[in-house]
Amino acid sequence: MEKILLRNVDAPDSHTIGAYRSRGGYRALEKVVREMSPERLIDEIKASGLRGRGGAGFPTGMKWGFVPKDSPKPKYVVCNADESEPGTFKDRLLIEKDPHSIIEGTIIAAYAIRSHTAFIYIRGELSFGAKVLGRAIEEAVAAGYLGKNIFGAGYDIDLILHRGAGAYICGEETGLLSSLEGGKGWPKVKPPFPATHGLFGCPTVVNNVETLASLPWIVERGAARYAAIGTEKSKGTKLFSVSGHIRKPGVYEVDMGYPFKKFLEEDCGGVPNGKKLKGVIPGGASMPVLRADELDGVTMDYESFQAAGTLLGSGGVIVMDESTCMVRSAWNISRFFAHESCGQCSPCREGCHWMEKIFRRVERGEGKAGDLELILSVSGNIMGNTICPFGDAAAMPAAAFIKKFRPEFDAHIAQKKCTVSAS
Repeated sequence: MEKILLRNVDAPDSHTIGAYRSRGGYRALEKVVREMSPERLIDEIKASGLRGRGGAGFPTGMKWGFVPKDSPKPKYVVCNADESEPGTFKDRLLIEKDPHSIIEGTIIAAYAIRSHTAFIYIRGELSFGAKVLGRAIEEAVAAGYLGKNIFGAGYDIDLILHRGAGAYICGEETGLLSSLEGGKGWPKVKPPFPATHGLFGCPTVVNNVETLASLPWIVERGAARYAAIGTEKSKGTKLFSVSGHIRKPGVYEVDMGYPFKKFLEEDCGGVPNGKKLKGVIPGGASMPVLRADELDGVTMDYESFQAAGTLLGSGGVIVMDESTCMVRSAWNISRFFAHESCGQCSPCREGCHWMEKIFRRVERGEGKAGDLELILSVSGNIMGNTICPFGDAAAMPAAAFIKKFRPEFDAHIAQKKCTVSAS
């Protein structure tokens, strides 16, 4: 299995421009600006089948193609490095170990849409990553990969690093753009979409770190080679952050379509201490949980996870063994979303706190008959009724925990205590 995204992270001084160039770094950018038109570049990325790795899975080349070529307004590319999803830490690895792949990918994306100003919006808490990226940008400027007339091809590009203030909602692209404009990080109603009305009202593309870091390899090796990896609809490789009750936690790169059970049991070493697997959240805390018995035949790609009743999301795999109290897990996740709701939409602002309060009293042995139906009702009224996907992200795991582990929740209410930790 060839590594595409993690090919550089174990190299000595992988974060420096010298190490990156010694491994072929910036050759793809040179090829793009010297040999390819923006239209040909977009067609190449469309042919690769690359889909956005931030969670939505939208085709990257198609997203670029929505930007109007003849718009008189400035065009912008924004790298979304606001990685905040609980259980997800893959972008952080790339930022700290291979920042030049992100920078090169960002410049390539900017060239594709004829942008001359790009941004990297990084999560505020990632202070070390911000320093690494800042130094890498300075190196790229000094080497002539950023600035005026790069490679003597007449193309100008500036790249600005911007640190967020630590709000989960700014991982949503329009919330991010609001924050970057200097306002409160509130998502915007779509349509219009950022491709035509984005940053400062101008055409904008927002791509995730992992998405952009994939571009140099695709440009250099060719779309056909990338498209040959994975499944019919899920192409290439994907990073997964693995945490929880697992022998070998960490960041893994696997081909799309890889068997999920094999990945957990063989690649990640399985559940430690002789305990049984109870459940897995495969795509970060905002995705529905799966029971252990639901993993048979599931492969690691967009379509298979969806068929199993969950989503690929950000690839944050959270593993839970048989000692895990699912009521407490649901409460913990609901606390996160209640805290992080931006408060703009009533269903989310009110509903997230209601779900957290009810989960809390059930977990503490104070639950009442009808509490679970009330949570399901609240989550159902949040779903699809908010400006951004945050509401769905809070509602989906809440409902899934109850539906998948209902007897455990019922026992908490009937016996006024946790039956898992007491057994």
